[in-house]
Amino acid sequence: MQADNKTYPFSLVPSSGILSLLQSIGCSIALSTYKAGKVILVGCGNQGLSQLPRTFDKPMGMAVNGERMAVATRDQIVVLGNSPRLAVDYPKAPGKYDALWVPRATYFCGEVDAHDMAWGDEGLWAVNTRFSSLCLINDGYSFVPRWHPPFVTDLVPDDRCHLNGLAMDSGRPAYVTMLGRSNEEKGWRPHKADGGLLMDVQSNEVVAEGLSMPHSPRLIEGRLVVMNSGTGEVLEVDRRTGKTETITALPGFLRGCSVFGQYLFVGLSKLRDQRVFGGLPLEEKDIPLQAGVAVVDMRSGDLVESLFYQNTVEEIYDVHVLPGMKMPGIIGLDERTQPDSLATPESAFWASQGPQQHPPGKRFDDYDQDMSGWK
Repeated sequence: MQADNKTYPFSLVPSSGILSLLQSIGCSIALSTYKAGKVILVGCGNQGLSQLPRTFDKPMGMAVNGERMAVATRDQIVVLGNSPRLAVDYPKAPGKYDALWVPRATYFCGEVDAHDMAWGDEGLWAVNTRFSSLCLINDGYSFVPRWHPPFVTDLVPDDRCHLNGLAMDSGRPAYVTMLGRSNEEKGWRPHKADGGLLMDVQSNEVVAEGLSMPHSPRLIEGRLVVMNSGTGEVLEVDRRTGKTETITALPGFLRGCSVFGQYLFVGLSKLRDQRVFGGLPLEEKDIPLQAGVAVVDMRSGDLVESLFYQNTVEEIYDVHVLPGMKMPGIIGLDERTQPDSLATPESAFWASQGPQQHPPGKRFDDYDQDMSGWK
């Protein structure tokens, strides 16, 4: 059945080979979009591509470690667990999913504006942008501050340098990105176009500077990669000299990056908020900007596949590959099925079975979106 994408919310335009690529490498994609208020899973089942949006309150950074997924929301960190057994009899779609992410714990951290997150040897790390620090998230405090840039002198909610990105190495924080060197409230804003820094957490040394709103640093088999968001470029940074080399340029504000094999999955956003995004080099490029996910071959720098939104989604914050999961499901915090899910290490149950009746005025979240017959 053919459908007019423009009549549906969350309309995606997939490239011709994205389905076969995801199926061949055996993975799906999780992404967060805070303005639309969704965590979206893009699957690649036998019937084609599908996407599953679920409501979270301003979701931004995500962390995935095996069967655990953490999502940073407006004032909470939500931890979900994967239960393939629950997926088998999921009331909304029995037998459809090969994984099911279910909310398991919530940390009430307050409005710290958490950006990147990562699981490490000491637990869950979060970039606490409002307090200009790296922190651990646990059940003892709102957060436990562990590191801040040496030029930031006070642990106060001033967003002094807009610390945002985190790269881990062997279970420990290794590199961070920030939008400017500042010890004043929002002091990064006047120089956001070219004042960005990439810093070594262990040595407190600046590795690269003069970046344009950098985000999402990643260590990939010894290669240090960073999204130079304000120019739309993926950069590789020499950790010894700080010299940068452009891997590729993409049509969007880059934020969110995940790697699987030779492929980088990069989030792209449009520029909307001129107060934050105005005056960037990306505005000078005579190209239409996209919102979605680009798949880049790390070996050549080529854009090989893509998923671009036509409507509803104008920005992406984070992107994660979900290895071994072709059709994952996810339960949002406000779903009626959440209290009915019961799982142990050995088994899984649904407290109530049978067809789920959707009341009038149903939300888009009540449905999975099958894209297999779309243009």
